[in-house]
Amino acid sequence: FYAIEGETPWTYDRPGRKQGDEPAWKALKAEEKKNIKYSPDGSLEEVRAWLAKNNSESNPRVVTRQNLQGELNLQPDENVAHLFVKAFGSDEKAIQLTKGYQDFQGGSWSKDGKKIIATSKAYKTAPDKEQDSNLWIIDTDTRTASEFLTWPGYSISNPSYSPDGTQVLFYATPVASRHATQNQLAVVAAAGGKPLSLTAAFDRDASQAIWSADSKTIYFAAQTEGDIPLFSVAAKGGSVTRILGNDSGVNDFDVQGDRVVYALTEVKNPWEIYAYSLKDKSNKQLTRLNEEWLKDKVLTFPKEYWLTRPDGTKIQYWVTEPVAKKEGVKYPTILNIHGGPMAMWGPGVFSMWHEYQLENSWGYGLVYCNPRGSGGYGDKFKKGNYKDWGTTPMGDIIASLEEAEKTNPWIDKDNLVIEGGSYAGYMVAWIVSHDDRFKAANAQRGVYDLTTFMGEGNAWRLVPDHFGGYPWEKATREVLAFNSPYTYVDKINTPLLIIHGDQDLRTGVIQSEMMYKSLKILGKPVEYIRYPKEGHELTRSGNPGRMMDHLLRTIEFFERYIKHPEPVPATEK
Repeated sequence: FYAIEGETPWTYDRPGRKQGDEPAWKALKAEEKKNIKYSPDGSLEEVRAWLAKNNSESNPRVVTRQNLQGELNLQPDENVAHLFVKAFGSDEKAIQLTKGYQDFQGGSWSKDGKKIIATSKAYKTAPDKEQDSNLWIIDTDTRTASEFLTWPGYSISNPSYSPDGTQVLFYATPVASRHATQNQLAVVAAAGGKPLSLTAAFDRDASQAIWSADSKTIYFAAQTEGDIPLFSVAAKGGSVTRILGNDSGVNDFDVQGDRVVYALTEVKNPWEIYAYSLKDKSNKQLTRLNEEWLKDKVLTFPKEYWLTRPDGTKIQYWVTEPVAKKEGVKYPTILNIHGGPMAMWGPGVFSMWHEYQLENSWGYGLVYCNPRGSGGYGDKFKKGNYKDWGTTPMGDIIASLEEAEKTNPWIDKDNLVIEGGSYAGYMVAWIVSHDDRFKAANAQRGVYDLTTFMGEGNAWRLVPDHFGGYPWEKATREVLAFNSPYTYVDKINTPLLIIHGDQDLRTGVIQSEMMYKSLKILGKPVEYIRYPKEGHELTRSGNPGRMMDHLLRTIEFFERYIKHPEPVPATEK
C-alpha cells in the first residue's frame, strides 16, 4: 500500500489551499529536515512548511479525506494498492507492475503468463467518493495497465482467467440498490466482448467462485436458508446445481478433477476437512481435529421451523433445547439476533457455534431467526427492511419467539432474555424500548442513533443506502429519528448490559456511551463494558481472553435476573 503523494487528478480537498503550496519543507532532504530552523517572523511559506513537518509526524493528524475512520484508528491519508511480482526462490527485489493514482486489487495470471487481470479503480474524484470498480489488464513486459471491462449498472471485481485462457470469471454487483446487493457470477471472453451473468436468476449472493480444471464449470458457495452450500453452474450458462451442504456451511474449498476438498462447519463439529467425489457422490472425512475434544461434550442441535407473517412473508427460525431438558419442566430462553443487517443465522454459520453451545450448557434454550433484511433468501427479502430497520424486523423476530413458545411448551415465557451484536445490538435496544417481556438484555457493539452513526462509523454508507438520504435532509432526518433506538431510550425498563470495544470504528463508540449515560440519568438498570484494544470483531476474532470474558460476562448478567428450575447440569459425559 502506498500513501498518495504529489498532485492528485481530482480536486484538492483542503479548502482555501492549493496542491503543492508547501514545497519549502517537502523539497528538503532528510538531514536538512532534521536541522531546519525557522525565523520568528517567518513567511507564510515557512509557516506552512513547519505545519507540514508536524503533520508528517502525525502531530497533529490533518484529515482531508471523507472516510476518515479505519477499523481501529483514524486513517487521515489516502492510500492505493499496487501489484508486484517476485520470482519464487529469488533474492531479487519484487518488481512493481502498476503505479499512479489508481487502486489494484487481487489479480489472476493469463495462461501464457504475459498478462494479469485485476480489479481496479481509476479515480476521477477523491477515492473515498468512488465505490464502483471495473477490470483492468496489466502487461507484465511493458508494465502498463489498460481498462478491459466496464459493465454499466454493475460494479465488477475478483476476476480470474479460466485454465484454458479463453474466458474471465468475475463478480458483478448491481449498483441500483446498494442497500441489498447480491453478487452475481459472470463470464466474458478473454479477448473481450459482451459479459454473461450466470446467476442472475439464482437470486442468491455468490461467493468463493473457482473454475473447474477443464474450464467448463464454475463452483461457488452462497448463503441459502441457514446453510452455506456448494453449488455449480456451467460456464456457458444454465441452471445452478446444489452439490452439497445441508444443515452445514462450506468454506475454503478447491476442486481438482472430480474431487472437491472443502472445510465444513456443522452443529456436530465446528470445523473439519472433507473430500467429496463429484463422480460417485461419496464423502470422506480427512481430518479429525476436534474429535478428541468433542467426544466427552454434550451438544445440542437446533430444530428448524417456518412461519408465515400476515403479509405472506415466510420467516425461518430455529429452536435449541437446553442441555438435559426434562419433560414437563420450563426453562429460561435466550432470543438471539444476528447483525448485518444482511447477515444470516443457521446451522451453516460457524461464528455462533461456541456461544450457542455454551448458553445451552448453562440451561438456557435458544431461539433465533432470519428477519427481513437478512441474506440467504433472495433480493426481495433482503430489501424488506428498507427505511425500516426496527418495526418490521422486530415483528418477524417476536413472531418467531411466540411461535416457538407454541411449539415448544418447555420455553418459560416469564424467563426470557435477549442478546445480539452490531445491527443486532441495535435491534436489542429497539426491542426492549418497545417491549418489556424480557428479564434482561445484552446489546453488543451496537448502532443506537443513526445520525450519530453517520458521523462516527466507517460503515456510515448504510445510512444513505438503507434510508434513502442524509440527516440534514428533513424527510430523512425524521425517518432516522423514528428508526433510532436512542429516540426511545426513556422507554427502556429492561436491565441492559451494553458491551463495546474501545477501538470499534465500524459502528463507533459514542452511541454506546450515549445509551449508557442516558439510562443512568434516567435511573434505569444498566451496566457498561468497554474492552481495551478491541474493535468491532471483538466477539469473533478478538483476543481469546476477552472473547471468553464477553461470553461469561453475558451469562453472569443474565443469571442475576433468571430463575432456573434446577441446578445447571454437567455438559461433559
